[in-house]
Amino acid sequence: MKIGIPKEIKNNENRVGMTPAGVAELVRHGHEVYVQHTAGEGSGFTDEKYVKAGATILPTIDETYAIADMIVKVKEPIEPEYKLVKKGQVLFTYFHFACDRPLTDAMIEAGGVCVAYETVQLPDRSLPLLIPMSEVAGRMATINGAYYLQKTKGGKGKLICGVPGVKPAKVLVLGGGVVGQAAARVAAGMGAQVVIADISLPLLRHLSSVMPPNVVPMYSNRHNIERELPDVDIVVGSVLIPGDKAPRLITRDMLKLMEPGTVMVDVAIDQGGCFETSRPTTHSEPVYEVDGILHYAVANIPGAVPNTSTIALTNATLRYALALADKGWRKACKDDKALFQGLNIVEGKVTFKAVADVFGLPYEPIEL
Repeated sequence: MKIGIPKEIKNNENRVGMTPAGVAELVRHGHEVYVQHTAGEGSGFTDEKYVKAGATILPTIDETYAIADMIVKVKEPIEPEYKLVKKGQVLFTYFHFACDRPLTDAMIEAGGVCVAYETVQLPDRSLPLLIPMSEVAGRMATINGAYYLQKTKGGKGKLICGVPGVKPAKVLVLGGGVVGQAAARVAAGMGAQVVIADISLPLLRHLSSVMPPNVVPMYSNRHNIERELPDVDIVVGSVLIPGDKAPRLITRDMLKLMEPGTVMVDVAIDQGGCFETSRPTTHSEPVYEVDGILHYAVANIPGAVPNTSTIALTNATLRYALALADKGWRKACKDDKALFQGLNIVEGKVTFKAVADVFGLPYEPIEL
């Protein structure tokens, strides 16, 4: 199979779809890999490293899409890429269709086979291709929250860990999954007082036994969340419904319960955001203010640490990329139920129910 790895063109997205080590494995399996010129530069991987791994370097994104049977990338195609997608071409990347109607319509029209990292799901309901970036995003959420808590950045002017005689900051984490746990652990390690909220009682019991003493698990409902807001300093939103829009847990009227300079970090922004006042931001303009509350809603948080993120992502995606390349998408998805769950749009048909339901589109489950 001919596999293309284009350069990401989303704002400040420095990750790349595959490391040279991953390319070497694809080549070892007999596949041809085409990497766009400087695609890996932002992650610390030069063209020379890809050539050494067996790849061919192509000068433009147009040529990379044109030659490939399968495109492996990090973020969803954006408007300049829509016209490059070919009928029947496999696209293996993060899509997050449920919060992007133009992207959904464009991929339906293009007729490609869209295999979304974020909905590949194992029998235990874990999301193996979302986990590595969730681990990065959760850690970065707390780090960025602490940074913007500085007065010079628009925050309250609090040090997250405090000092002897001065209380540390209070961090509220909404969602106890991979992102939430990562955010809570980093916040706890920095010395903050942490409350982590979720609706799963078994998960809350688990968190009670494994989290540090300065992390308090709490059942998530509006009453309990509102009770925490008056003295909170950082709120991390990390709820996820695979393939669907995130629920809105902080409404605009709840902002008045918080002190000015409170920082809200919405890690769920890829799925529409879990704060009513969230809108996607970029690494070049990461924050904005609503009613005195600072919002950080960068849609590709792990892109700030691309070397770590690209290696972690390739570690997770490579086995699935090999299966798609070795067997073709039909047999690969037939043989692997987890990969089958990644099929969102196939040759013009919406095959993932949550995406169809969000936009009122026909749901056409695929039979392999």
